[in-house]
Amino acid sequence: MSSHARDALGRYLEQRRELGESEFVLDGMSVEEVMALLGARAQRSDSSTSPNAPPPPPIDEAAAERGDWRATLRAAQAEQTEQPNAGMAPSPAPGAAAAPDPEVRPAAQTPSPKHANRWAIDGVDAPTGLVVGEATSELFGGPMDHLATLDDLARAVAGCTRCPLHRGAKNPVPGQGNPNADFVVVGEAPGGEEDATGLAFVGAAGQLLTKILAAISLSREDVFICNVLKHRPPGNRNPEENEVEACSPYLVRQLELLRPKVILTVGNFAAQTLLGTKLGISKLRGQVHRYHGIPLVATYHPAALLRNPTWKRPTWEDVQLARRILDRAEPPR
Repeated sequence: MSSHARDALGRYLEQRRELGESEFVLDGMSVEEVMALLGARAQRSDSSTSPNAPPPPPIDEAAAERGDWRATLRAAQAEQTEQPNAGMAPSPAPGAAAAPDPEVRPAAQTPSPKHANRWAIDGVDAPTGLVVGEATSELFGGPMDHLATLDDLARAVAGCTRCPLHRGAKNPVPGQGNPNADFVVVGEAPGGEEDATGLAFVGAAGQLLTKILAAISLSREDVFICNVLKHRPPGNRNPEENEVEACSPYLVRQLELLRPKVILTVGNFAAQTLLGTKLGISKLRGQVHRYHGIPLVATYHPAALLRNPTWKRPTWEDVQLARRILDRAEPPR
């Protein structure tokens, strides 16, 4: 495979991984078609391969850069047929709606069938997604019930030894913002600058988050910003399951104490942790989920937008949805 093809494939697979997908199957395609898609000729040992076969069509660099597999397939003139359990859907016919992205099989919950139910807020039209817990005037209950305020929680995080992450971290990052915020942003984990300062979302991704919030007329002083993990994972690696299990009670308690009107999760881990699902962002965004009665909107992490600007438009749609809910929703009771 040429270096160009490897680079294009690498960019594409990295983008699909950021969408939370762990499996990717090219069903309904021959070896030659797959290799043509990658910009390389398939090498076959059988004598039926013609030495005069035309070269494969070139890969569409712009489509590969966008992570647009449908456009790449069309450029490669690869015909697909829909197969049972296929990891890819066929390219849409001209004028037809685009097929859904490849799906990560859920571990337990799935969205409402065909999004038949719509979010019941005047002026907000969006599919109803996953529902976790019930709306109640009582707190959710958990191992952090003894922490009566956000300051109490921050002090508990500073002395936390529930997982090994505290050993290599410079500072705990409990989260910061308005203690009476109606809008809460939940991310994945602190990065290098967050670890150095003890503040959430202050690096390049945090600066972009500030601009995103400003675009819907919110300042950082208006909202509360936190992460699932309260200490930085080494090398900014993905959180591990035991770390999420150890740290998530702090996040749950923060949401209990804040009782916001809207939760905006950014990135896979925040949405998956609160919604109890393995679905990726491409399957969770564009819907209104409910977390113990609190509307929850999932979108891409700002760090992902820095790597792939084409995700800025869907992110803009998601934060506009969150803003409409904020403007119209009553606080949970």
